[in-house]
Order: sequence, then structure tokens, then C-alpha cells
Amino acid sequence: MFIEKEFTSEGSILRGRWYAAQDAENAPCIVMCHGTSATVPMALSSYATEFQDKGFNVFLYDHAGFGRSEGKVRQTINPWVQGRGVADAVEFVKSQKGSHNGKIVLWGDSFAGMIVLVVAGLVENLAGVVSFTASCGISVLDFEDPEKSVSTLKEIFYKGGFDQLEDLVREGPMPVVSSDQESNPSLLLPIQAFRWFIDQGGQWNSGWENRVTRVIPKTEVPFSPLLTAPFIQAPVLMMTGKEDEMPQIVREVQLEVFNRVQSEKQYYEIDGGHFGAIYPHTPLFYEAIAVQSAFIKSIT
Repeated sequence: MFIEKEFTSEGSILRGRWYAAQDAENAPCIVMCHGTSATVPMALSSYATEFQDKGFNVFLYDHAGFGRSEGKVRQTINPWVQGRGVADAVEFVKSQKGSHNGKIVLWGDSFAGMIVLVVAGLVENLAGVVSFTASCGISVLDFEDPEKSVSTLKEIFYKGGFDQLEDLVREGPMPVVSSDQESNPSLLLPIQAFRWFIDQGGQWNSGWENRVTRVIPKTEVPFSPLLTAPFIQAPVLMMTGKEDEMPQIVREVQLEVFNRVQSEKQYYEIDGGHFGAIYPHTPLFYEAIAVQSAFIKSIT
């Protein structure tokens, strides 16, 4: 069971579901968000219900411009906008006095798995981070002065107004997935992505649209977990998919991010590639839930 709640980020109302634990005021809260274009009902609602049954509060919401959330533009992925959404969701959860024990854990998969690793290096007093099949970049980046660079990133992040920045990258509008890349190319290429999005997004009332624009603003420093990883103070679980088939997922980069994390950390590789564990009520789904729940219990 859940109740609907909403909060404001960058002038837009973002909507989600609050799953209250049986002993809510003595339990932590997991702030959950999805990856590329996906919406609350697409597998993550099943994760949230499992976490709720295991004694955790969950606040699961749609990114700005997707699903039931409002946004200045629809169906547009901008990592800075989505990152601010995560940070503002944390502030919203903190304001819900008596609804949790004050311990907040970030949870994100795929593109959002990257986002929570960036936000965790900027937001203080988090209890933990679960980063699931994170899209951390396609190459390793080094920074001459990491402290100065992360300070610059934080300044850009909290200043906001990301829609006013010049585009470094703009792709789309285009389909999220397609079965015919020659006549109808899409953002995500593998057939496994097509199968998962059509299966999960094709459910009644999912709110998913097979249309997306990807934007990366031109900024002095990149929105990258390779920069923020050393500054994360909360415990981190990085769960990666074995033989992940997504071109945007590079194992070398994922491992480099993990190695740069200096706080308490755990690395876990799960079978099934990128999508196996986000098919609800499968053996891999329950394996992921068990590992993630044990980690969250150990830190909260």
C-alpha cells in the first residue's frame, strides 16, 4: 500500500508514492528513482513493495517531465535536472517529521544509478547509497584538482537554471527503443532494452512514452561520479549486471568509480545483464532485493 505525495524541484511539481513501513517512525526511508525514461510502475513499484514488507519506508517518484511528474519540458533527460530532483526529494523526505527515523538512503538504477552517486557526493548526512547497474560513463576521467572541481560542480548544481545553459549534447526527440534501428533508430540500441521497455512500459497505466530527448549542458566540469566518488561520506553498495549488454555501461569505468569511493563500500555482481533483475518476481529480482535489503539494514 502507498499514498501519493509530491514536492517541488526547479519550479516543477514532482509526484511519487510513499510506501510506509509498519513501524514507520523507527525505520529509514529509501528515496528511489528510475533510469532512462522509465516510470514508477515499471518494476520499481515492485521493488518498493518488497522493501516496505522488509520494514523500510520508501519514497519512489518520477523524474521531472516523465510519468506523472510535471516539468518545464516533457520527455527530456538532463542529468543536472534529475540530480537536483534527487537532492530536493531528500529535503522533502527530511521535512516529513515522524514518518521515518531520519536516516535516508538513495537508490537509483541505470542512468539514475549514476545520478545518485553524483548527488551523494554533494548532499550531506545520507545514511547510504544503492547504485544499481549504473551508467557511469564510457571512459575514465581524471581531474587535476578534484576538490576545486567538485566545488565548482556543487556551485553549478545548487545555482540551478539548467535550461538556460548552452547544450553540449542534444539528441532527439527520438524513440527510447526500437525494433528496427535502420528505419527508426532509438536512444537505446540492444534488443534486451526493447523487450524490457515494451514489456514494462506496455502495462496499463504505466505512463511511459516511447519518446525522449537527451540533453547534456555545457558546464565547466562534468556531471560525473568519477569526480564525486571520493567525496561520498555515506556507505555505498554498487550492484552491477554481469555481462551488461548496454553500450553506455563500461565495466572498467564502474570499477574505477567504486575504487574511488573512500567510504564503507560493497561491490556485488548479479547475473542477467542490465535488465535481468528488474523483471519483477523473478529469481534475480529476489536476489537483488535480498542483497540490497541486507546492506540497508546493516547501515541503518
